[in-house]
Amino acid sequence: MNAPIQKVWDSLLNPETLGSCVPGTEKMSQLDAETYESVVAQRVGPFKVKLQFTTKLTEVKPPNYIKAEGRGADVTKLGNFSTIIEVNLKETAPENVEVSYVADVSLVGKLATFGERIMRSKAKEVGDQFTENLREKLKA
Repeated sequence: MNAPIQKVWDSLLNPETLGSCVPGTEKMSQLDAETYESVVAQRVGPFKVKLQFTTKLTEVKPPNYIKAEGRGADVTKLGNFSTIIEVNLKETAPENVEVSYVADVSLVGKLATFGERIMRSKAKEVGDQFTENLREKLKA
């Protein structure tokens, strides 16, 4: 990302910026310094899902590392999920930041029946869209 590391860091903790970058976000709000509440709609295979979940920052090392844990469910009762996300920021040059992340998602219910391959593919697609949207937002 072509931006100062502090600007990228601040963007990752801002619910308005996050909400505008995550595809399908209908709502994202910050409940307290560590907790966010979100509603995100996506199409996964043949189903339309609307996920309502809470994410809590469990480890924060400014401006380089965030670990967050989330729990939620599809509002139409297709299943529940939990996730652990780790985001790393590395300044590779002045005004240039490398962003990497790892997401581990566990699913139960009909969502889990899609199998690991489809769910991983969808998670990668959303992650790629988020990264591109964030890159565009930081240019502005």
